[in-house]
Amino acid sequence: MSAKKENVQADMAELEEAVRLDENGDEIDLEPAAESAVEEQDPLEAAEAEIAELKDKLLRLHADMENLRKRTRREVAEAHKFGVEKFATALLDVVDNLERALEAEEDNEQAVREGVQLTLNSWHEMMKRFEVVRIDAVGSEFDPNFHEALTQMPSDEPSGTVVAQHVAGYTLHGRLIRPAKVLISSGPEK
Repeated sequence: MSAKKENVQADMAELEEAVRLDENGDEIDLEPAAESAVEEQDPLEAAEAEIAELKDKLLRLHADMENLRKRTRREVAEAHKFGVEKFATALLDVVDNLERALEAEEDNEQAVREGVQLTLNSWHEMMKRFEVVRIDAVGSEFDPNFHEALTQMPSDEPSGTVVAQHVAGYTLHGRLIRPAKVLISSGPEK
């Protein structure tokens, strides 16, 4: 009997092996329902992990952008606050010259005049460095973009020509910051 028993056991093992293999000889899953549940959870868990990772990246990006905004605001505020530092430093030279002119001896008008002239020259040089250009309008044709007409007066100059300038105008990098205040010729007197 034991040989018979061994034969039955061998036959059973062959039968189990045959049940596990399909017609191509590939192993068949005996528990497809359990594995399909695992397969369904894996994509779900993967999607949830990806969502969590994207949320984390989004929060970090949002924090970086907020920090960038704050830093930019701070830098712009500092630029506005200290933007005129070079200009102010250049003005100090002009102030120094004015103070020296005031220290000139009394009754020495020539020294004061020379001091004022030197101060004015240093002023013009300093303005050139900062692209502040003086508008000298006398002799040119009236241009409402750069001149402000105070009045018209008869003169030998053609009508519309600037004959006198009360106040010089200035541009900063080509943009008008103050128009020249001028008198305009109305033509020869009749």
